[in-house]
Amino acid sequence: MGMTYRFRSDGSRVSLLGYGAMRLPTVDGGHANGWNPDGYSKSGIDQEMLDRQVRYMLERGVNYFDTSPAYCRGESERRLGDALARSGFARKDYIVATKLSNFAPQQFPLDACRKMFEDSLGFLRTDYVDNYLLHSIGNGGFETFSKRYLENGALEWCAKLREERRIRNLGFSYHGDPKAFEWCLDHHGEYRWDFCQIQMNYVDWRHAKEVNDRNLDAKYLYERLTALKIPVVIMEPLLGGRLARYSYALARELTPLDPESTLAKWAFRFSGSFPNVLTILSGMTRTEHIEENIATFSPLKPCSEEEFAALERAAQALLRTNSVPCTACNYCMPCPYGLDIPSIFAFRNEVLTAKTPPSARETLRRYAALVPEELRRADHCIGCGRCAVHCPQSINIPREMALIDEWVDSLKNEEARR
Repeated sequence: MGMTYRFRSDGSRVSLLGYGAMRLPTVDGGHANGWNPDGYSKSGIDQEMLDRQVRYMLERGVNYFDTSPAYCRGESERRLGDALARSGFARKDYIVATKLSNFAPQQFPLDACRKMFEDSLGFLRTDYVDNYLLHSIGNGGFETFSKRYLENGALEWCAKLREERRIRNLGFSYHGDPKAFEWCLDHHGEYRWDFCQIQMNYVDWRHAKEVNDRNLDAKYLYERLTALKIPVVIMEPLLGGRLARYSYALARELTPLDPESTLAKWAFRFSGSFPNVLTILSGMTRTEHIEENIATFSPLKPCSEEEFAALERAAQALLRTNSVPCTACNYCMPCPYGLDIPSIFAFRNEVLTAKTPPSARETLRRYAALVPEELRRADHCIGCGRCAVHCPQSINIPREMALIDEWVDSLKNEEARR
Protein backbone atom coordinates (compact mmCIF):
# COMPACT_ATOMS: atom_id res chain seq x y z
CA MET A 1 0.00 0.00 0.00
CA GLY A 2 1.09 3.58 -0.62
CA MET A 3 1.05 6.92 1.17
CA THR A 4 -1.79 7.72 3.56
CA TYR A 5 -3.86 10.72 2.48
CA ARG A 6 -6.35 13.01 4.13
CA PHE A 7 -9.00 14.85 2.14
CA ARG A 8 -10.16 18.43 2.21
CA SER A 9 -13.84 19.34 1.98
CA ASP A 10 -13.36 20.08 -1.75
CA GLY A 11 -12.15 16.51 -2.32
CA SER A 12 -8.47 17.36 -2.85
CA ARG A 13 -6.06 14.97 -1.20
CA VAL A 14 -3.15 15.85 1.08
CA SER A 15 -0.35 13.46 2.04
CA LEU A 16 -0.39 12.79 5.78
CA LEU A 17 3.40 13.20 5.73
CA GLY A 18 4.43 16.72 4.79
CA TYR A 19 7.88 18.16 4.13
CA GLY A 20 9.02 21.04 6.31
CA ALA A 21 11.69 22.99 4.41
CA MET A 22 13.36 24.43 7.50
CA ARG A 23 16.44 22.19 7.61
CA LEU A 24 17.55 21.91 3.99
CA PRO A 25 20.65 19.74 3.40
CA THR A 26 24.03 21.48 3.07
CA VAL A 27 27.13 20.39 1.20
CA ASP A 28 28.99 19.73 4.46
CA GLY A 29 26.36 17.19 5.58
CA GLY A 30 24.54 19.47 8.00
CA HIS A 31 21.40 21.50 7.55
CA ALA A 32 20.87 25.13 6.60
CA ASN A 33 19.31 26.14 9.92
CA GLY A 34 22.04 24.36 11.84
CA TRP A 35 24.65 26.03 14.01
CA ASN A 36 28.25 24.93 14.32
CA PRO A 37 31.32 26.45 16.04
CA ASP A 38 32.03 28.56 12.94
CA GLY A 39 28.48 29.86 12.71
CA TYR A 40 25.85 28.65 10.29
CA SER A 41 27.04 26.26 7.62
CA LYS A 42 29.21 28.17 5.15
CA SER A 43 29.22 25.42 2.54
CA GLY A 44 25.78 26.33 1.25
CA ILE A 45 22.65 24.34 0.52
CA ASP A 46 23.20 21.17 -1.47
CA GLN A 47 20.76 21.91 -4.29
CA GLU A 48 21.47 18.68 -6.17
CA MET A 49 20.69 16.67 -3.03
CA LEU A 50 17.53 18.70 -2.39
CA ASP A 51 16.40 18.18 -6.01
CA ARG A 52 16.81 14.41 -5.63
CA GLN A 53 15.02 14.35 -2.29
CA VAL A 54 12.05 16.41 -3.51
CA ARG A 55 11.65 14.21 -6.59
CA TYR A 56 11.93 11.08 -4.44
CA MET A 57 9.18 12.33 -2.10
CA LEU A 58 6.86 13.30 -4.94
CA GLU A 59 7.33 9.93 -6.62
CA ARG A 60 6.27 8.22 -3.38
CA GLY A 61 3.21 10.31 -2.72
CA VAL A 62 4.38 13.20 -0.52
CA ASN A 63 2.63 16.26 -1.94
CA TYR A 64 2.71 18.88 0.87
CA PHE A 65 5.71 21.24 1.06
CA ASP A 66 5.91 23.87 3.80
CA THR A 67 8.35 26.80 3.79
CA SER A 68 8.73 30.42 4.94
CA PRO A 69 10.64 33.58 3.96
CA ALA A 70 12.38 33.25 7.34
CA TYR A 71 13.70 29.69 6.95
CA CYS A 72 17.32 28.88 6.15
CA ARG A 73 18.30 32.55 6.45
CA GLY A 74 15.99 33.50 3.58
CA GLU A 75 17.03 30.69 1.22
CA SER A 76 14.29 28.11 1.78
CA GLU A 77 11.60 29.39 -0.58
CA ARG A 78 13.94 29.89 -3.53
CA ARG A 79 15.71 26.54 -3.10
CA LEU A 80 12.47 24.63 -2.61
CA GLY A 81 10.91 26.44 -5.58
CA ASP A 82 13.84 25.44 -7.78
CA ALA A 83 13.60 21.81 -6.65
CA LEU A 84 9.86 21.61 -7.28
CA ALA A 85 10.21 23.24 -10.71
CA ARG A 86 12.86 20.69 -11.71
CA SER A 87 11.02 17.68 -10.27
CA GLY A 88 9.16 16.79 -13.46
CA PHE A 89 5.81 17.11 -11.66
CA ALA A 90 3.10 19.58 -12.68
CA ARG A 91 2.11 22.44 -10.36
CA LYS A 92 -1.26 20.78 -9.71
CA ASP A 93 0.52 17.72 -8.33
CA TYR A 94 1.84 19.36 -5.16
CA ILE A 95 0.74 21.75 -2.43
CA VAL A 96 2.89 24.72 -1.46
CA ALA A 97 2.51 26.34 1.94
CA THR A 98 4.37 29.50 2.89
CA LYS A 99 3.93 32.26 5.43
CA LEU A 100 3.63 35.95 6.13
CA SER A 101 6.73 35.95 8.35
CA ASN A 102 6.73 39.65 9.18
CA PHE A 103 8.56 39.36 12.50
CA ALA A 104 10.64 42.58 12.38
CA PRO A 105 8.94 45.98 12.97
CA GLN A 106 10.13 47.20 9.57
CA GLN A 107 8.09 44.36 8.05
CA PHE A 108 4.83 45.37 9.76
CA PRO A 109 3.63 47.97 7.18
CA LEU A 110 1.24 46.60 4.60
CA ASP A 111 3.50 47.52 1.70
CA ALA A 112 6.28 45.40 3.25
CA CYS A 113 3.82 42.51 3.67
CA ARG A 114 2.80 42.81 0.03
CA LYS A 115 6.42 42.74 -1.06
CA MET A 116 7.07 39.65 1.07
CA PHE A 117 4.17 37.84 -0.61
CA GLU A 118 5.22 38.82 -4.13
CA ASP A 119 8.79 37.75 -3.37
CA SER A 120 7.45 34.40 -2.15
CA LEU A 121 5.61 33.84 -5.43
CA GLY A 122 8.77 34.63 -7.37
CA PHE A 123 11.02 32.40 -5.30
CA LEU A 124 8.53 29.53 -5.41
CA ARG A 125 8.02 29.91 -9.18
CA THR A 126 4.25 30.04 -8.91
CA ASP A 127 1.41 32.47 -9.39
CA TYR A 128 -0.56 31.22 -6.38
CA VAL A 129 0.05 29.70 -2.94
CA ASP A 130 -2.07 26.76 -1.85
CA ASN A 131 -1.79 27.42 1.90
CA TYR A 132 -0.83 30.84 3.25
CA LEU A 133 -0.22 31.28 6.98
CA LEU A 134 0.00 34.12 9.42
CA HIS A 135 3.29 32.97 10.93
CA SER A 136 3.51 32.22 14.67
CA ILE A 137 0.65 34.46 15.69
CA GLY A 138 1.31 34.43 19.46
CA ASN A 139 5.03 35.08 19.27
CA GLY A 140 5.73 38.35 21.10
CA GLY A 141 2.29 38.61 22.71
CA PHE A 142 -1.09 39.89 21.56
CA GLU A 143 0.11 43.47 21.09
CA THR A 144 2.68 42.27 18.57
CA PHE A 145 0.07 40.08 16.86
CA SER A 146 -2.17 43.13 16.51
CA LYS A 147 0.61 45.22 14.98
CA ARG A 148 1.64 42.45 12.57
CA TYR A 149 -1.81 41.55 11.26
CA LEU A 150 -4.66 43.76 12.49
CA GLU A 151 -3.67 47.41 12.80
CA ASN A 152 -1.85 47.36 9.45
CA GLY A 153 -4.70 45.72 7.55
CA ALA A 154 -2.63 42.63 6.68
CA LEU A 155 -5.31 40.13 7.68
CA GLU A 156 -7.97 41.86 5.58
CA TRP A 157 -5.51 41.94 2.67
CA CYS A 158 -4.85 38.19 3.06
CA ALA A 159 -8.58 37.50 2.99
CA LYS A 160 -8.78 39.49 -0.25
CA LEU A 161 -5.90 37.47 -1.73
CA ARG A 162 -7.98 34.36 -1.09
CA GLU A 163 -10.98 35.90 -2.85
CA GLU A 164 -8.70 36.61 -5.81
CA ARG A 165 -7.46 32.97 -5.71
CA ARG A 166 -3.85 34.12 -5.35
CA ILE A 167 -3.95 32.06 -2.19
CA ARG A 168 -6.29 29.09 -2.05
CA ASN A 169 -6.43 28.52 1.73
CA LEU A 170 -5.80 30.93 4.60
CA GLY A 171 -4.60 29.81 8.01
CA PHE A 172 -2.19 30.57 10.82
CA SER A 173 0.50 28.87 12.85
CA TYR A 174 0.39 29.23 16.60
CA HIS A 175 3.08 29.58 19.25
CA GLY A 176 2.92 31.77 22.30
CA ASP A 177 0.21 34.04 23.66
CA PRO A 178 -3.11 32.16 24.10
CA LYS A 179 -5.00 35.41 23.54
CA ALA A 180 -3.92 35.46 19.89
CA PHE A 181 -5.15 31.90 19.36
CA GLU A 182 -8.48 32.58 21.03
CA TRP A 183 -8.94 35.80 19.03
CA CYS A 184 -8.50 33.92 15.78
CA LEU A 185 -11.03 31.26 16.74
CA ASP A 186 -13.48 33.86 18.05
CA HIS A 187 -13.31 35.50 14.61
CA HIS A 188 -13.58 32.27 12.60
CA GLY A 189 -17.03 33.25 11.39
CA GLU A 190 -15.57 36.41 9.92
CA TYR A 191 -12.34 35.06 8.39
CA ARG A 192 -13.23 31.37 7.84
CA TRP A 193 -9.87 29.81 8.62
CA ASP A 194 -9.15 26.96 6.22
CA PHE A 195 -6.57 25.31 8.51
CA CYS A 196 -4.39 25.93 11.55
CA GLN A 197 -0.85 24.75 12.27
CA ILE A 198 -0.07 23.76 15.88
CA GLN A 199 2.66 22.01 17.82
CA MET A 200 1.33 18.56 18.65
CA ASN A 201 3.02 15.40 19.89
CA TYR A 202 2.46 12.91 22.68
CA VAL A 203 4.25 15.09 25.25
CA ASP A 204 2.52 18.37 24.39
CA TRP A 205 -0.84 16.60 24.08
CA ARG A 206 -1.47 16.79 27.85
CA HIS A 207 1.67 18.37 29.27
CA ALA A 208 2.55 21.54 27.33
CA LYS A 209 1.21 23.68 30.16
CA GLU A 210 3.33 21.77 32.68
CA VAL A 211 6.45 22.65 30.70
CA ASN A 212 5.49 26.34 30.54
CA ASP A 213 2.42 27.84 32.14
CA ARG A 214 1.92 30.15 29.15
CA ASN A 215 1.39 27.16 26.83
CA LEU A 216 -1.89 25.56 25.87
CA ASP A 217 -2.02 21.77 25.77
CA ALA A 218 -2.21 20.36 22.25
CA LYS A 219 -5.31 18.39 23.25
CA TYR A 220 -7.12 21.67 23.96
CA LEU A 221 -5.90 23.25 20.71
CA TYR A 222 -6.87 20.22 18.62
CA GLU A 223 -10.31 19.86 20.19
CA ARG A 224 -11.10 23.58 19.83
CA LEU A 225 -10.14 23.49 16.16
CA THR A 226 -11.97 20.24 15.51
CA ALA A 227 -15.17 21.61 17.07
CA LEU A 228 -15.02 24.43 14.50
CA LYS A 229 -14.17 21.97 11.69
CA ILE A 230 -10.81 23.66 11.07
CA PRO A 231 -8.28 21.09 9.75
CA VAL A 232 -5.05 20.78 11.71
CA VAL A 233 -1.50 20.84 10.34
CA ILE A 234 1.04 19.51 12.83
CA MET A 235 4.50 20.92 13.46
CA GLU A 236 7.07 19.54 15.90
CA PRO A 237 5.72 15.97 15.92
CA LEU A 238 9.19 14.90 17.13
CA LEU A 239 9.78 17.92 19.41
CA GLY A 240 12.75 19.04 17.34
CA GLY A 241 14.12 15.49 17.35
CA ARG A 242 13.85 14.91 21.10
CA LEU A 243 11.25 12.17 20.53
CA ALA A 244 13.39 10.53 17.85
CA ARG A 245 16.75 10.41 19.62
CA TYR A 246 17.40 7.52 21.96
CA SER A 247 16.08 8.10 25.46
CA TYR A 248 15.83 5.35 28.03
CA ALA A 249 12.76 7.04 29.51
CA LEU A 250 10.95 6.59 26.18
CA ALA A 251 12.42 3.27 25.10
CA ARG A 252 11.53 1.59 28.41
CA GLU A 253 7.83 2.20 27.76
CA LEU A 254 7.65 1.78 23.97
CA THR A 255 10.21 -0.79 22.84
CA PRO A 256 8.53 -3.77 24.58
CA LEU A 257 5.37 -3.14 22.54
CA ASP A 258 7.22 -3.24 19.23
CA PRO A 259 10.99 -3.83 19.29
CA GLU A 260 11.23 -3.09 15.54
CA SER A 261 9.71 0.40 15.71
CA THR A 262 11.91 3.46 16.02
CA LEU A 263 11.04 6.15 18.53
CA ALA A 264 10.31 8.49 15.61
CA LYS A 265 7.75 6.06 14.21
CA TRP A 266 5.93 5.99 17.56
CA ALA A 267 5.70 9.79 17.57
CA PHE A 268 4.41 9.97 13.99
CA ARG A 269 1.84 7.26 14.63
CA PHE A 270 0.53 9.20 17.62
CA SER A 271 0.01 12.41 15.64
CA GLY A 272 -1.44 10.61 12.63
CA SER A 273 -4.06 8.79 14.69
CA PHE A 274 -6.30 11.86 14.94
CA PRO A 275 -8.80 12.20 12.07
CA ASN A 276 -8.83 16.01 11.88
CA VAL A 277 -5.07 16.11 11.22
CA LEU A 278 -4.54 17.14 7.61
CA THR A 279 -0.76 16.65 7.42
CA ILE A 280 2.23 16.20 9.72
CA LEU A 281 5.34 18.23 8.92
CA SER A 282 8.77 16.70 9.25
CA GLY A 283 11.96 18.71 8.70
CA MET A 284 13.80 15.88 6.98
CA THR A 285 17.43 16.64 6.15
CA ARG A 286 18.94 13.20 5.51
CA THR A 287 17.70 10.91 2.75
CA GLU A 288 17.54 7.93 5.11
CA HIS A 289 15.12 9.86 7.33
CA ILE A 290 12.93 10.60 4.31
CA GLU A 291 12.91 6.91 3.39
CA GLU A 292 12.09 5.83 6.94
CA ASN A 293 9.30 8.37 7.35
CA ILE A 294 7.69 7.52 4.02
CA ALA A 295 7.67 3.87 5.08
CA THR A 296 5.96 4.84 8.36
CA PHE A 297 3.19 6.64 6.47
CA SER A 298 2.74 4.07 3.68
CA PRO A 299 0.28 3.38 5.16
CA LEU A 300 0.23 4.85 8.66
CA LYS A 301 -1.06 2.50 11.36
CA PRO A 302 -3.17 4.35 13.95
CA CYS A 303 -2.40 3.75 17.62
CA SER A 304 -4.46 1.38 19.74
CA GLU A 305 -5.75 2.31 23.19
CA GLU A 306 -2.93 0.26 24.73
CA GLU A 307 -0.39 2.17 22.66
CA PHE A 308 -1.88 5.55 23.54
CA ALA A 309 -1.54 4.60 27.21
CA ALA A 310 2.11 3.60 26.71
CA LEU A 311 2.83 6.89 24.93
CA GLU A 312 1.32 8.81 27.84
CA ARG A 313 3.54 6.88 30.26
CA ALA A 314 6.52 7.68 28.04
CA ALA A 315 5.62 11.38 28.08
CA GLN A 316 5.44 11.39 31.86
CA ALA A 317 8.76 9.55 32.09
CA LEU A 318 10.45 12.10 29.83
CA LEU A 319 9.07 14.99 31.87
CA ARG A 320 10.47 13.46 35.05
CA THR A 321 13.97 13.78 33.59
CA ASN A 322 13.59 17.59 33.75
CA SER A 323 15.18 17.92 30.31
CA VAL A 324 15.13 21.28 28.57
CA PRO A 325 12.18 21.59 26.11
CA CYS A 326 14.41 22.81 23.26
CA THR A 327 13.35 21.84 19.72
CA ALA A 328 16.64 22.98 18.10
CA CYS A 329 14.86 25.50 15.86
CA ASN A 330 17.90 27.82 16.26
CA TYR A 331 15.73 30.94 16.51
CA CYS A 332 17.87 31.89 19.53
CA MET A 333 21.02 31.98 17.40
CA PRO A 334 23.41 33.58 16.89
CA CYS A 335 24.14 34.48 20.51
CA PRO A 336 25.83 37.90 20.65
CA TYR A 337 28.30 36.49 23.16
CA GLY A 338 29.11 33.36 21.18
CA LEU A 339 27.28 30.66 23.14
CA ASP A 340 26.23 27.52 21.25
CA ILE A 341 22.81 27.41 22.91
CA PRO A 342 21.24 24.43 21.05
CA SER A 343 24.33 22.24 21.60
CA ILE A 344 24.46 23.10 25.30
CA PHE A 345 20.82 22.05 25.68
CA ALA A 346 21.41 18.90 23.62
CA PHE A 347 24.27 18.00 25.96
CA ARG A 348 22.10 18.50 29.02
CA ASN A 349 19.24 16.43 27.59
CA GLU A 350 21.52 13.62 26.41
CA VAL A 351 22.85 13.14 29.93
CA LEU A 352 19.43 13.41 31.60
CA THR A 353 17.79 10.82 29.34
CA ALA A 354 20.57 8.20 29.53
CA LYS A 355 19.69 4.79 30.99
CA THR A 356 22.50 5.08 33.52
CA PRO A 357 23.77 8.51 34.60
CA PRO A 358 27.34 8.87 33.34
CA SER A 359 30.15 9.64 35.74
CA ALA A 360 31.31 13.21 36.31
CA ARG A 361 34.33 12.55 34.12
CA GLU A 362 32.28 11.08 31.27
CA THR A 363 29.73 13.91 31.50
CA LEU A 364 32.46 16.53 31.22
CA ARG A 365 33.98 14.62 28.29
CA ARG A 366 30.62 14.70 26.48
CA TYR A 367 30.31 18.42 27.15
CA ALA A 368 33.72 19.01 25.58
CA ALA A 369 32.73 16.87 22.58
CA LEU A 370 29.36 18.54 21.96
CA VAL A 371 30.54 22.09 22.72
CA PRO A 372 34.25 21.92 21.86
CA GLU A 373 35.08 25.60 22.27
CA GLU A 374 35.09 26.80 25.88
CA LEU A 375 33.96 30.30 24.90
CA ARG A 376 30.70 28.81 23.58
CA ARG A 377 29.76 27.09 26.86
CA ALA A 378 27.19 28.02 29.50
CA ASP A 379 29.60 29.81 31.85
CA HIS A 380 29.98 32.63 29.31
CA CYS A 381 26.29 33.58 29.39
CA ILE A 382 25.85 37.11 30.77
CA GLY A 383 22.05 36.81 31.05
CA CYS A 384 21.24 39.51 28.48
CA GLY A 385 18.05 37.68 27.47
CA ARG A 386 18.24 38.55 23.77
CA CYS A 387 17.81 34.87 22.94
CA ALA A 388 14.75 34.25 25.10
CA VAL A 389 12.45 36.66 23.26
CA HIS A 390 12.91 34.62 20.07
CA CYS A 391 12.23 31.19 21.61
CA PRO A 392 8.91 29.66 20.43
CA GLN A 393 8.99 27.36 23.48
CA SER A 394 9.32 30.31 25.88
CA ILE A 395 12.38 28.77 27.52
CA ASN A 396 14.02 31.04 30.07
CA ILE A 397 17.38 30.51 28.37
CA PRO A 398 19.51 32.66 30.73
CA ARG A 399 18.12 30.78 33.74
CA GLU A 400 18.76 27.41 32.12
CA MET A 401 22.31 28.47 31.23
CA ALA A 402 22.94 29.47 34.85
CA LEU A 403 21.63 26.09 36.06
CA ILE A 404 23.77 24.18 33.56
CA ASP A 405 26.83 26.24 34.51
CA GLU A 406 26.22 25.49 38.18
CA TRP A 407 25.80 21.78 37.40
CA VAL A 408 28.97 21.62 35.30
CA ASP A 409 30.88 23.46 38.04
CA SER A 410 29.73 20.86 40.58
CA LEU A 411 30.94 18.08 38.24
CA LYS A 412 34.33 19.73 37.97
CA ASN A 413 34.55 19.97 41.77
CA GLU A 414 33.57 16.32 42.07
CA GLU A 415 36.35 15.35 39.64
CA ALA A 416 38.87 17.49 41.49
CA ARG A 417 38.12 15.64 44.73
CA ARG A 418 38.83 12.25 43.19
